[in-house]
Amino acid sequence: MKMSRLMNETVREAPSGTEVKGHELLLRAGFVRQVAAGVFSYLHLGQRTLQKLETIMRQEMDALSGQEIKMPLVHPAALWQASGRWYEIDAELGRLLDRNGRSLTLALSHEETLAELARQEIHSYRQLPQMAYHIQTKWRDDPRPRAGLIRSREFTMLDSYSLDADDAGLEAQYQAHFAAYFRIFARCGLPVLAVEADVGMMGGTLAHEFMYLTPIGEDTLLLCDGCGYRANRQVATFRKPEQSGDVQTVQFVAELVHGEEKMERVVTAVLAQHAQLNETKLVHLLDAQRVRPTAEQATDIWVVDDGVDGWTSPADIVADIAAAQEGDACANCGQPLRTVRAVEVANIFKLGTRYSRTMGATFVDENDEARPIVMGSYGIGVTRLLACLAEQHHDAAGLCWPVAVAPYQVHLLALRGGEETAVIFYQKLQQAGVEVLFDDREARPGVKFNDADLIGLPLRLTVSERSLAAGGVEVKVRDGGETAVLPLDDLLNHVTSWLAEAS
Repeated sequence: MKMSRLMNETVREAPSGTEVKGHELLLRAGFVRQVAAGVFSYLHLGQRTLQKLETIMRQEMDALSGQEIKMPLVHPAALWQASGRWYEIDAELGRLLDRNGRSLTLALSHEETLAELARQEIHSYRQLPQMAYHIQTKWRDDPRPRAGLIRSREFTMLDSYSLDADDAGLEAQYQAHFAAYFRIFARCGLPVLAVEADVGMMGGTLAHEFMYLTPIGEDTLLLCDGCGYRANRQVATFRKPEQSGDVQTVQFVAELVHGEEKMERVVTAVLAQHAQLNETKLVHLLDAQRVRPTAEQATDIWVVDDGVDGWTSPADIVADIAAAQEGDACANCGQPLRTVRAVEVANIFKLGTRYSRTMGATFVDENDEARPIVMGSYGIGVTRLLACLAEQHHDAAGLCWPVAVAPYQVHLLALRGGEETAVIFYQKLQQAGVEVLFDDREARPGVKFNDADLIGLPLRLTVSERSLAAGGVEVKVRDGGETAVLPLDDLLNHVTSWLAEAS
């Protein structure tokens, strides 16, 4: 690709309103452009990197015997009503009416659609196990989109779904995805760690999140250096100290939902004096205890943390509702926990029969009995991964893409006196299968060098009168900055060998 033909231009100054460095550089380098709050267009360079990421994901999913499918962006409301999530999710779920007045929703995820497919296609235990995946657009009407692609409203995800006859089959596919996700992130060049997580709106019995540690992250993780315990703060447990009896109460109004029924109830949480309430634990606790919005349960609810000693006043529920904090003792080994900030780039869920049971996705087992299919759900944020890679791989001058995900492998610059040689070598590189971005513009050398650093392709080749007089072409590695002049006769072999080793 010749830069004179690119539709986008680089930008010298940081656009106003950018919150994080990676997003600033993606904008300045011409990878993305904002259309609306949390909504972006992906220009040629950004789209090529997304394609590289998706190729890696497809390879790893195919290695798990995954079948690539494509489910729609627009879903009939009836699917989400059948699962119950139509009533459980608030304004984040994009709802609309078609011209005939039928309710629809924009895909926030695809569990319902996959369960409906399984209901239609899976009939016997002989068809199990199965694994299907797709890469598709999602919509989440986030009230506070931030940090560019880190928290956007429209985004792309890799989703895969496992279908099994029993929990043992689910466990095997869950662990296979666990390992495959680490391979995907390693190949893309993003360091991650996996932590225990809340199942959230997806439901199920177990979840893990794959986290990229960065100060810009919105999630707080609790880590133990003693035994390796790792968990999102939403679910993290800790060893509670003996209490003196001093307590605090936190009171708020909770909306309890069951099907289409809704009722507001006053909830009073009782905790040790210096503890913090974990609202996620409390919400799940109320649901697990079958606290429903019914007239018979119209009184206030008192929930007491299990770390409070000597509480003699009303207590409807006693359980762990405290949030783990920096320095709290690890529940496993007693060592102090530490907190770090992180961005969630992937998650995996053991859904069990949460969707198949409510939506009639069953199979006939060896004894001719109908049983619900056991499901798992696994997702990677493709566009969020692009943003995190930009955060991880940049320096003061611009982006520094790993070879595996760079939009092009080589940035070829033609300066005065080297134009004809550059055109010839551009053709040779293309014939050898090397991906080349050719800066053939009539621009000053400083502009070309700055743009090359900003865009951040792995290898820069500069052809000029000066380099030819010195014996060949100037070669510079973007991440590390090593520079050398190599003879033209050796250049093609050097480039292909370097790329092969760096990939």
